[in-house]
Amino acid sequence: MIARHIISLAALLAAMPALAGSEADSPLPLSETEVAAPTLPAILVPRERAALENRILRERLDTLIPQIMREEGIDLWLLVAREYFEEPVVATMLDAENMHARRRTILVFHDPGNGQPVERLTVSRYGLGGLFEPTWDPDKQPDQWQAVADLIAAKDPAKIAINSSDLYQFADGMTLSQYDKFMQALPPALHERVTSGENLAIRWLETRTPAEMELYPTVVRIAHSVIGEAFSRKVITPGVTTAEQVQWWYRDRLMGLGLDPWFHPSVAIQRAGVKGMIEGEEVIQPGDLLWTDFGITYLRLNTDTQHLAYVLNPGETEAPAGLRAGLANSNKVQDYLTRAFKVGISGNEALAQARADAIAAGLDPSIYTHPIGHHGHGAGPSIGFWDNQKADPRGSGPIRANTAWSIELTSYANVPEWGGQRVDFRTEEDAFFDGETVRYIDGRQTAITLIPSG
Repeated sequence: MIARHIISLAALLAAMPALAGSEADSPLPLSETEVAAPTLPAILVPRERAALENRILRERLDTLIPQIMREEGIDLWLLVAREYFEEPVVATMLDAENMHARRRTILVFHDPGNGQPVERLTVSRYGLGGLFEPTWDPDKQPDQWQAVADLIAAKDPAKIAINSSDLYQFADGMTLSQYDKFMQALPPALHERVTSGENLAIRWLETRTPAEMELYPTVVRIAHSVIGEAFSRKVITPGVTTAEQVQWWYRDRLMGLGLDPWFHPSVAIQRAGVKGMIEGEEVIQPGDLLWTDFGITYLRLNTDTQHLAYVLNPGETEAPAGLRAGLANSNKVQDYLTRAFKVGISGNEALAQARADAIAAGLDPSIYTHPIGHHGHGAGPSIGFWDNQKADPRGSGPIRANTAWSIELTSYANVPEWGGQRVDFRTEEDAFFDGETVRYIDGRQTAITLIPSG
């Protein structure tokens, strides 16, 4: 079934017109090499985005839900959301035309066992694009919670999962008021069967399907293309343009493309003789090392990228050797980290291994890598934090196959050409772990972008 969906996905992409680009682009492959100043891929118009999003959502529900429920030993998974207060999991299960829950939307996944398909039910008035079967008739049972309780009692599941988690915000969608109403209606004999759906929520959100990974390189390429424009003379005039103006150029550019940022872009300057990062109204000058942090949301997938650029002094043709070596050091830390990935180890274990290897090689690393996908800072174990390079409860979960990651980190180095000044070489690139190896989705920056001074 998945193979047929991938074929039809490629055909759908090829047939769709676009807002940007001369024609609809074919899906891009995963790539270890980043294209310098890449061409902006075609961007789908809303109706075509919706068709693609709905196709992928149906496939995820058809294939992923049965897998994770059976592997986690859960018979029934109950999800509750309210209008404009959608919990993280439900928000990713709404079709493209249903942008919000309606009133109170209750979703039920039930595995009847014996190899039968998992039922997708909703105890609400609407079927959500045909993805869930409505089971509630308010004329017969006006009490929605009693309708839920009656449904569950009839199914008689051994384990009833609800989204409740102290550690992970993605798995903590059941609010206290809704939990109280649910438990009041549920027959007391079933109370002991209620358990946390934490693993279901995390696995649903963190797992990337083949169809999503066919799209992801194009999504990341769009982000790389916009960064390439930002770090060019098209946007930056040395001696005139401020860091803040580049930030707002990003926002204007995305609005024109019909895309959304998931955070306000960052742009900052490191300069010889000046400690730390300079931001805001500071004017970009020749000899500056620029840094940007930029992420978009497109086709329900997020990107997160940090790149470096150098503004050439008059007569220069490349960045100083010390700056080039600094980025190379960060690339080495990336390599140590991606080699540490193994199915089943925790994020904390990957952090410890990568740091030990990098430090043994004489590097000065700080690693703060996170999953990415439906959310920019996505569900799954974190691998370090910028303010904590030791084991953290949020990094205790296992690394799983078929997950996407923002390989986010930095290394510090003293730059001889800047009088030995300590410089921060931040980098962040999106990647995919297939269970065996980590591959970059659209390459990684290995050379500092050069911006002519005039």
